[in-house]
Amino acid sequence: MRIAILTFEGFNEIDSIVAYHILNRVRRPGWEVLIASPAPRVKSMNGLVIDAQASLQDVRSADAVLVGSGTATRKLAEEAASLAGLGLQPARQLIASQCSGALLLAKLGLLEGVPACTDMKTRPWLEELGVKVLDRSFFASGDVATAGGCLASQYLAAWLLVRLAGVDAAVEALDYVAPIGEKRSYVSRVLEEVLPYLPAKAAS
Repeated sequence: MRIAILTFEGFNEIDSIVAYHILNRVRRPGWEVLIASPAPRVKSMNGLVIDAQASLQDVRSADAVLVGSGTATRKLAEEAASLAGLGLQPARQLIASQCSGALLLAKLGLLEGVPACTDMKTRPWLEELGVKVLDRSFFASGDVATAGGCLASQYLAAWLLVRLAGVDAAVEALDYVAPIGEKRSYVSRVLEEVLPYLPAKAAS
């Protein structure tokens, strides 16, 4: 199982790295979580430099794709030709976006008739594209999910974990990262947000 986290120049560290860590709590043969970028190295909005583990071409073969956000997302959204090359296919991939990452999904036509979550700065840009923006931190429709607010990345990670590895795996990963003294309430809160949007089989 391969999960690609799309991470571009100017990326938001919380969006990519928090999800990356939570998703990597799963220890199973063949389970891979990779930072996928257009260049061998990318610098965050605050100057953190990380190495890419996969290229954008590798995204095509991923079972799930999480589109992170950053300071350059709006510019990227205007480059429709390069976005089409990502080859995102909700018919065979789980696709999630964090904050401004929803702009890329909208430009690719993946939010047609589907409401979305995003951050406050990105909201008017999405609405200009005809997307209904919800006052929520997380929403999913079928195999496409969106989250709004940096710390909402926990919901995307949980959604992907339940869909790809099951509820028990999600609980174990969330329990590991939860604050001491708050583990039960933290895990319950995240699952309460995510489970209503899952297929009945995945949520059982």
